[in-house]
Amino acid sequence: INRLNIGIQSFNDSLLKFLGRRHSAKEAGAAMDAARQAGFDNIGIDLIYGVYGQDMKTWKETLSKALSFLPEHLSCYQLSLDEKTPLYEQYGKESLQLPAENEALDFFITTSKILTDAGYIHYEVSNFARSEALCSRHNMKYWRHIPYLGLGPAAHSFCDRRRWWNKADVNAYIRIIFEGKTPVLQSEELSAEQLALEALFLGLRTKDGIDLDEYQIRYGVDLLTQKKQILRKLEEDKLVEIKDGCLRPTLSGMAVADSLALI
Repeated sequence: INRLNIGIQSFNDSLLKFLGRRHSAKEAGAAMDAARQAGFDNIGIDLIYGVYGQDMKTWKETLSKALSFLPEHLSCYQLSLDEKTPLYEQYGKESLQLPAENEALDFFITTSKILTDAGYIHYEVSNFARSEALCSRHNMKYWRHIPYLGLGPAAHSFCDRRRWWNKADVNAYIRIIFEGKTPVLQSEELSAEQLALEALFLGLRTKDGIDLDEYQIRYGVDLLTQKKQILRKLEEDKLVEIKDGCLRPTLSGMAVADSLALI
């Protein structure tokens, strides 16, 4: 463990209450101060934008407050609604809307500008670090399609073509472990096509993008040949750039990273 991440989400009390968080903005600040006093020299802050009732002014205030603590890392996620969660039900019950596409884009571009102007590296769609060394080593394994082992309830693992995940129920997980059995709930074998698509999707979320030669060696796909016309159009639209043997998303491309993966 090399970093303490604190899920602050917002420094606005009204938005914290709306999100169902138990802490206040003042308590969030106190937690940051306590972490520094305890000796943590690598702290990450998690924030959420695109919340109903949040305007650009309140978001900028949250970013400014977060920066005042000089965190080594910031994760800024656009709100997404998962089914069977209280927030999802609240949005449906009250007919609330997520931000329109152009509004969400404004939040994304503004966030990137504010944090990069403050000296942070925008190295992945939702993630910013004060230096390359402070980028998330854990998540980089996902984005680079490197094998990883997940330990604990609901943890996911990936190696070669196989992905597997553990039972989510804590008590069931503990019981199975004490019985000397594997806690794996399910697994799947990915096809070569699925692996190549997944690597494309993950790579285009990062500023470093995809090393085209390495991609061809690992997945047997020459993107410049197979996707020639599409890549040319994406370059013209300034969503990607092909330089020094790499396919990289521009800032505008990162904003629509999920769509880029469908090329």
